[in-house]
Amino acid sequence: MVFRIGSVRRNPPSREGDPSTGLAQDHEPAEKDEGTVLADVDRMFVQAFALVGEGIAGATHALLAGDREAAKELVQRDEVVDRLTHDIAVLAQRRLVSGEGSIDERRELVAVLRMLTDLERNGDLAEHIARRAARGLGAEMSARSRGLVERMGEVATQLWRSTAEVFADRSSEGAVIVDDLDDEMDDLHVTLTAEIAAGTMPTPVAIELAMVGRFYERFGDHAVSLARRMAALVGAGPEPGTVASD
Repeated sequence: MVFRIGSVRRNPPSREGDPSTGLAQDHEPAEKDEGTVLADVDRMFVQAFALVGEGIAGATHALLAGDREAAKELVQRDEVVDRLTHDIAVLAQRRLVSGEGSIDERRELVAVLRMLTDLERNGDLAEHIARRAARGLGAEMSARSRGLVERMGEVATQLWRSTAEVFADRSSEGAVIVDDLDDEMDDLHVTLTAEIAAGTMPTPVAIELAMVGRFYERFGDHAVSLARRMAALVGAGPEPGTVASD
Protein backbone atom coordinates (compact mmCIF):
# COMPACT_ATOMS: atom_id res chain seq x y z
CA MET A 1 0.00 0.00 0.00
CA VAL A 2 1.47 3.32 -1.12
CA PHE A 3 0.22 6.70 -0.06
CA ARG A 4 1.26 10.21 -0.98
CA ILE A 5 2.14 13.07 1.33
CA GLY A 6 1.06 15.78 -1.07
CA SER A 7 -2.27 16.18 -2.83
CA VAL A 8 -0.68 15.75 -6.25
CA ARG A 9 1.14 12.62 -7.37
CA ARG A 10 4.80 13.42 -7.91
CA ASN A 11 7.60 11.45 -9.53
CA PRO A 12 10.64 11.65 -7.22
CA PRO A 13 13.96 12.29 -8.92
CA SER A 14 16.80 9.82 -8.64
CA ARG A 15 19.27 10.66 -5.89
CA GLU A 16 22.75 9.48 -5.17
CA GLY A 17 22.88 7.66 -1.84
CA ASP A 18 24.32 4.87 0.21
CA PRO A 19 23.95 1.68 -1.87
CA SER A 20 23.69 -0.47 1.25
CA THR A 21 20.58 1.29 2.55
CA GLY A 22 19.19 3.35 -0.29
CA LEU A 23 19.32 6.45 1.89
CA ALA A 24 20.33 9.86 0.75
CA GLN A 25 23.61 11.24 1.94
CA ASP A 26 23.58 14.13 4.42
CA HIS A 27 24.52 16.75 1.83
CA GLU A 28 21.57 18.43 0.13
CA PRO A 29 21.37 20.92 -2.75
CA ALA A 30 21.21 24.49 -1.55
CA GLU A 31 17.77 24.99 -3.06
CA LYS A 32 14.97 22.66 -4.05
CA ASP A 33 11.61 23.45 -5.53
CA GLU A 34 8.41 22.51 -3.75
CA GLY A 35 7.68 19.44 -5.86
CA THR A 36 11.15 18.00 -5.32
CA VAL A 37 11.09 18.44 -1.53
CA LEU A 38 7.67 16.86 -1.12
CA ALA A 39 8.59 14.04 -3.51
CA ASP A 40 11.73 13.25 -1.50
CA VAL A 41 9.84 13.36 1.79
CA ASP A 42 7.11 11.20 0.27
CA ARG A 43 9.56 8.58 -0.98
CA MET A 44 11.41 8.26 2.32
CA PHE A 45 8.22 8.27 4.40
CA VAL A 46 6.70 5.47 2.32
CA GLN A 47 9.92 3.45 2.59
CA ALA A 48 10.07 3.83 6.37
CA PHE A 49 6.37 3.02 6.71
CA ALA A 50 6.80 -0.17 4.68
CA LEU A 51 9.82 -1.25 6.73
CA VAL A 52 7.88 -0.87 9.98
CA GLY A 53 5.01 -2.94 8.57
CA GLU A 54 7.41 -5.68 7.52
CA GLY A 55 9.08 -5.41 10.92
CA ILE A 56 6.01 -6.07 13.04
CA ALA A 57 4.85 -8.95 10.84
CA GLY A 58 8.34 -10.45 10.70
CA ALA A 59 8.94 -10.07 14.43
CA THR A 60 5.71 -11.94 15.23
CA HIS A 61 6.61 -14.75 12.85
CA ALA A 62 10.16 -15.01 14.20
CA LEU A 63 8.88 -15.10 17.78
CA LEU A 64 6.41 -17.91 17.17
CA ALA A 65 8.59 -19.87 14.74
CA GLY A 66 11.70 -19.62 16.88
CA ASP A 67 13.62 -18.13 13.95
CA ARG A 68 16.45 -16.41 15.78
CA GLU A 69 18.41 -15.48 12.64
CA ALA A 70 15.43 -13.70 11.08
CA ALA A 71 14.86 -11.91 14.39
CA LYS A 72 18.45 -10.66 14.47
CA GLU A 73 18.11 -9.32 10.93
CA LEU A 74 14.96 -7.44 11.93
CA VAL A 75 16.76 -5.88 14.88
CA GLN A 76 19.44 -4.53 12.53
CA ARG A 77 16.84 -3.27 10.06
CA ASP A 78 15.45 -0.83 12.64
CA GLU A 79 18.60 1.24 12.12
CA VAL A 80 17.43 1.90 8.56
CA VAL A 81 14.07 3.19 9.85
CA ASP A 82 15.89 5.46 12.29
CA ARG A 83 18.09 6.87 9.54
CA LEU A 84 15.14 7.42 7.24
CA THR A 85 13.13 9.30 9.86
CA HIS A 86 16.21 11.38 10.66
CA ASP A 87 16.70 12.26 6.97
CA ILE A 88 13.02 13.17 6.62
CA ALA A 89 13.21 15.46 9.64
CA VAL A 90 16.36 17.19 8.36
CA LEU A 91 14.90 17.76 4.90
CA ALA A 92 11.56 19.03 6.20
CA GLN A 93 13.14 21.31 8.80
CA ARG A 94 15.53 22.85 6.27
CA ARG A 95 12.66 23.64 3.95
CA LEU A 96 10.57 25.16 6.72
CA VAL A 97 13.46 27.24 8.07
CA SER A 98 14.17 28.57 4.57
CA GLY A 99 10.75 30.23 4.54
CA GLU A 100 10.19 29.07 0.97
CA GLY A 101 7.26 27.12 -0.38
CA SER A 102 3.51 27.54 -0.32
CA ILE A 103 1.28 27.49 2.75
CA ASP A 104 0.01 24.04 1.76
CA GLU A 105 3.55 22.71 1.51
CA ARG A 106 4.50 24.07 4.91
CA ARG A 107 1.36 22.60 6.46
CA GLU A 108 2.17 19.19 4.98
CA LEU A 109 5.77 19.31 6.19
CA VAL A 110 4.71 20.26 9.72
CA ALA A 111 2.23 17.37 9.71
CA VAL A 112 4.95 14.97 8.56
CA LEU A 113 7.28 16.11 11.33
CA ARG A 114 4.53 15.40 13.86
CA MET A 115 3.96 11.94 12.38
CA LEU A 116 7.61 10.95 12.59
CA THR A 117 7.56 10.27 16.33
CA ASP A 118 4.80 7.67 16.00
CA LEU A 119 6.42 6.15 12.93
CA GLU A 120 9.87 5.86 14.51
CA ARG A 121 8.45 4.60 17.80
CA ASN A 122 6.55 1.78 16.11
CA GLY A 123 9.76 0.77 14.39
CA ASP A 124 11.35 0.55 17.84
CA LEU A 125 8.47 -1.54 19.19
CA ALA A 126 8.79 -4.05 16.34
CA GLU A 127 12.52 -4.19 17.07
CA HIS A 128 11.85 -4.85 20.77
CA ILE A 129 9.65 -7.84 19.88
CA ALA A 130 12.32 -9.12 17.49
CA ARG A 131 14.88 -8.98 20.30
CA ARG A 132 12.71 -11.27 22.44
CA ALA A 133 12.36 -13.60 19.46
CA ALA A 134 16.16 -13.68 19.10
CA ARG A 135 16.40 -14.87 22.71
CA GLY A 136 14.08 -17.82 22.03
CA LEU A 137 11.13 -16.58 24.08
CA GLY A 138 8.56 -18.15 21.77
CA ALA A 139 9.56 -21.71 22.67
CA GLU A 140 8.88 -21.08 26.36
CA MET A 141 5.42 -19.54 26.02
CA SER A 142 2.23 -21.42 26.90
CA ALA A 143 0.03 -22.65 24.06
CA ARG A 144 -2.69 -20.12 24.90
CA SER A 145 -0.28 -17.22 25.05
CA ARG A 146 1.16 -18.22 21.68
CA GLY A 147 -2.31 -18.09 20.15
CA LEU A 148 -2.96 -14.66 21.67
CA VAL A 149 0.37 -13.29 20.46
CA GLU A 150 -0.28 -14.66 16.99
CA ARG A 151 -3.58 -12.77 16.88
CA MET A 152 -1.96 -9.61 18.27
CA GLY A 153 0.56 -9.77 15.44
CA GLU A 154 -2.24 -10.13 12.89
CA VAL A 155 -4.13 -7.17 14.35
CA ALA A 156 -0.95 -5.06 14.41
CA THR A 157 -0.39 -5.80 10.72
CA GLN A 158 -4.01 -4.93 9.91
CA LEU A 159 -3.70 -1.73 11.94
CA TRP A 160 -0.65 -0.65 9.98
CA ARG A 161 -2.24 -1.49 6.63
CA SER A 162 -5.44 0.36 7.55
CA THR A 163 -3.41 3.37 8.68
CA ALA A 164 -1.80 3.56 5.24
CA GLU A 165 -5.22 3.27 3.61
CA VAL A 166 -6.47 6.27 5.57
CA PHE A 167 -4.04 8.43 3.65
CA ALA A 168 -4.08 6.56 0.37
CA ASP A 169 -7.88 6.80 0.12
CA ARG A 170 -8.01 10.39 1.41
CA SER A 171 -10.71 9.28 3.83
CA SER A 172 -10.97 10.30 7.46
CA GLU A 173 -13.57 7.57 7.88
CA GLY A 174 -10.77 4.99 7.70
CA ALA A 175 -9.50 6.24 11.05
CA VAL A 176 -12.60 4.68 12.64
CA ILE A 177 -11.47 1.26 11.38
CA VAL A 178 -8.08 1.81 12.97
CA ASP A 179 -9.78 2.73 16.25
CA ASP A 180 -11.85 -0.46 16.15
CA LEU A 181 -8.77 -2.60 15.52
CA ASP A 182 -6.99 -0.88 18.39
CA ASP A 183 -9.92 -1.77 20.64
CA GLU A 184 -9.42 -5.42 19.69
CA MET A 185 -5.71 -5.08 20.44
CA ASP A 186 -6.52 -3.69 23.89
CA ASP A 187 -8.85 -6.63 24.58
CA LEU A 188 -6.17 -9.10 23.50
CA HIS A 189 -3.67 -7.38 25.78
CA VAL A 190 -6.04 -7.75 28.73
CA THR A 191 -6.56 -11.44 27.95
CA LEU A 192 -2.83 -12.05 27.58
CA THR A 193 -2.20 -10.32 30.90
CA ALA A 194 -4.72 -12.65 32.56
CA GLU A 195 -2.98 -15.67 31.02
CA ILE A 196 0.36 -14.46 32.35
CA ALA A 197 -1.14 -13.89 35.81
CA ALA A 198 -2.43 -17.48 35.86
CA GLY A 199 1.14 -18.57 36.60
CA THR A 200 1.43 -21.29 33.97
CA MET A 201 4.86 -20.06 32.84
CA PRO A 202 8.18 -19.51 34.66
CA THR A 203 8.52 -16.03 36.15
CA PRO A 204 11.30 -14.84 33.76
CA VAL A 205 9.19 -15.94 30.77
CA ALA A 206 6.10 -14.25 32.21
CA ILE A 207 7.99 -10.98 32.68
CA GLU A 208 9.33 -10.97 29.13
CA LEU A 209 5.93 -11.92 27.70
CA ALA A 210 4.27 -9.11 29.66
CA MET A 211 6.64 -6.69 27.98
CA VAL A 212 5.86 -8.17 24.55
CA GLY A 213 2.15 -7.70 25.20
CA ARG A 214 2.80 -4.08 26.12
CA PHE A 215 4.79 -3.55 22.93
CA TYR A 216 1.86 -4.71 20.79
CA GLU A 217 -0.59 -2.57 22.77
CA ARG A 218 1.55 0.53 22.32
CA PHE A 219 2.01 -0.26 18.62
CA GLY A 220 -1.76 0.02 18.29
CA ASP A 221 -1.84 3.35 20.13
CA HIS A 222 0.80 4.88 17.86
CA ALA A 223 -1.01 3.58 14.77
CA VAL A 224 -4.18 5.32 15.98
CA SER A 225 -2.27 8.55 16.48
CA LEU A 226 -0.81 8.33 12.97
CA ALA A 227 -4.20 7.59 11.41
CA ARG A 228 -5.76 10.57 13.14
CA ARG A 229 -2.96 12.88 12.06
CA MET A 230 -3.30 11.67 8.47
CA ALA A 231 -7.07 12.16 8.58
CA ALA A 232 -6.56 15.67 9.96
CA LEU A 233 -4.10 16.47 7.16
CA VAL A 234 -6.32 15.34 4.30
CA GLY A 235 -9.41 16.85 5.91
CA ALA A 236 -7.74 20.02 7.18
CA GLY A 237 -9.16 19.19 10.59
CA PRO A 238 -7.64 19.69 14.07
CA GLU A 239 -4.55 17.76 15.08
CA PRO A 240 -5.08 14.89 17.55
CA GLY A 241 -3.49 14.76 20.97
CA THR A 242 -0.04 13.25 21.40
CA VAL A 243 0.33 9.62 22.44
CA ALA A 244 1.88 9.33 25.88
CA SER A 245 5.55 8.37 26.04
CA ASP A 246 6.34 4.67 26.24
